[in-house]
Amino acid sequence: MEIKKTALNLLHKKQGAKFVFFAGYEMPIQYSGGIIEEHKATREKAGIFDVSHMGQLFIKGENQLAADLEKIFPVDLKNILLNQSKYSFLMNEDAGIHDDLIITKIKDGFNIVLNAGCKNSDFKLLKELLNNKYEMNLRDDLSLIAIQGPKACEILEKIIPGISDLKFMNGNSFTYKGESIYITRSGYTGEDGFEISIKNEIAEIFVEKLLKEGGKLIGLGARDTLRLEAGLCLYGHDMDINKSPVEANLKWAMSKNRIAEGGFIGYQKIKSQLENGVKRIRVGIKPEGRIIAREKTTIFSEDNKSIGEITSGTFGPSVKAPVAMGYIDNSFSKTDTKVFLEIRGKKYPATISNLPFYKKSYVKGANK
Repeated sequence: MEIKKTALNLLHKKQGAKFVFFAGYEMPIQYSGGIIEEHKATREKAGIFDVSHMGQLFIKGENQLAADLEKIFPVDLKNILLNQSKYSFLMNEDAGIHDDLIITKIKDGFNIVLNAGCKNSDFKLLKELLNNKYEMNLRDDLSLIAIQGPKACEILEKIIPGISDLKFMNGNSFTYKGESIYITRSGYTGEDGFEISIKNEIAEIFVEKLLKEGGKLIGLGARDTLRLEAGLCLYGHDMDINKSPVEANLKWAMSKNRIAEGGFIGYQKIKSQLENGVKRIRVGIKPEGRIIAREKTTIFSEDNKSIGEITSGTFGPSVKAPVAMGYIDNSFSKTDTKVFLEIRGKKYPATISNLPFYKKSYVKGANK
């Protein structure tokens, strides 16, 4: 199998990155300072992430396109504003999640950012679901760069004046080195930040400028600890084809009017789960002490009954404690419920927790 590389691969090497194979790509897992240092740099200043392995899918079409996409996604796209973004899901008829994604209304249609491991299968499925009616382009000539953290806006504004006017989950076109780039105020760390879609040819120059202005490159290791502290799901771990958005505790991401009217793939199962409840649900879990509960750790009740499984677990540098998420029998999902985690043959106490573990710092309005 060919290992793909992003346009920033040489820059990562120059910056001393350690690499891993992820979703078909050689990606930086960390740099010389280590994961905890990178995590703290993002929380305290600004972290720069190469997320160019993710899919950037462009679908061209007029008003009927929104209506056709609403037959697929549980989100209101007919009333979405130009340059506004929505978080959503691509589901099957049983409400299992093929992928979670971000949909943005752009000038001549929609841009959908897909997870790296799902992008090719998503593209094929969406073409089928839309009956090849629309021009669809999964771009490989574009990089995707994220800058996240309390200094992200200040740093990016020096390079791209006007970005501070963007509101959370909104974007716009800007110009850099004579080329059009598209920037949204969004991210997946729990911090204020931006994602920049930029041509491969100028991506390295752009990132070097971000570094010069005070940003720090961050690998997949710290990206994982940051998103987990913020209670955000990782596809293939905290959600997959065997779990629904209701079970994943993400019903907030489905538009109320769409839930009321239906007409999207998986609706009947979603409706049934909302009306009748679910047997299992995603929760936050705080292990006591310093023990870290990794994925596939079994969760037990106080009376030694197996009641669930961890899907993500790590040490949270910002909360200074172990954190985890997992699926648990709904009858045990109440906050502060005592549970036990079986790690290397021994059971350790833990508590069901509210999410997120770390208070999110998104900026709802624009910075003036």
